[in-house]
Amino acid sequence: MCTTCGCGTDEVKVDGHAHAHGHEHAHGKVNEHAHPHENGHGHGHDDHHDHGHDQALHSHDHMLAPSRAVTIERDILARNDAEAAVNRRRFAEHGIFALNLVSSPGSGKTTLLVETISHLQGEPAIAVIEGDQQTSNDAELIRATGARAVQINTGKGCHLDAHMVGHALEHLEPADDSVVMIENVGNLVCPAAFDLGEAHKVVMLSVTEGEDKPLKYPDMFAAADLMILTKCDLLPYLKFDADLCEANARRVNPSIEVMRLSATTGVGMAAWIDWVRDGARAVREAKAATVESLRNRVAELEAQLATRG
Repeated sequence: MCTTCGCGTDEVKVDGHAHAHGHEHAHGKVNEHAHPHENGHGHGHDDHHDHGHDQALHSHDHMLAPSRAVTIERDILARNDAEAAVNRRRFAEHGIFALNLVSSPGSGKTTLLVETISHLQGEPAIAVIEGDQQTSNDAELIRATGARAVQINTGKGCHLDAHMVGHALEHLEPADDSVVMIENVGNLVCPAAFDLGEAHKVVMLSVTEGEDKPLKYPDMFAAADLMILTKCDLLPYLKFDADLCEANARRVNPSIEVMRLSATTGVGMAAWIDWVRDGARAVREAKAATVESLRNRVAELEAQLATRG
């Protein structure tokens, strides 16, 4: 359950298959999540889905005491952070550059992904995790480009969490030294709080929205490293002050990078493609440096053993 809005995870599906919030990941770690249901029932989520009634969570007016709500939120976020750390380690070990694309619905995330795949032409390869409450429409659009994609349907859920992404990675099996783009559910609130193990959150804001969005939804813009203003080809026809929008974003997050682009016309795409390529290269180099360091350490230990022998 999300304590921000009360959404649940009972209806989550990965590529059309029901997903329990408790399973064994490919890395061998068993995750059995106990979390509160929105109607006040406690779930012990394992493969058998045993349900137990938790009177402590169930009051007659279905409201949690503030202290209890804070405790539950901390537990949920701590559990999510642990799962995110597992995802982050997996990305690092395989040299994968992972991005979490967040925005309100209709900002152009999928269009940008399709154009990014076209511009990169497999160098590096891109795989995509699509998050939507229902349908596999966006995943099908990505697959039509030839890229691998996995669809997560969250049902009533308003965001992806690290456990869902970990499960999706098992289905996706992204290549080493590739890029994984995670298109989050359209929502400028809850995804801000959930680390997925990504290298960066990238918040997208269409110029058809208000320039005050960073001030209205500060947590999201504070959590992001990059803000992309999309649909900039429409600026001549709108009363949208792009400079003011950038200033508002920097009031919330002084270090945020900003790009302006139009995925449909291609204006500004070169800077975005360079940013992705540079990030992917840095992750690959970090992986190579780690491997080289380990090799040197092994060589040192072998030399010490040879001397003693």
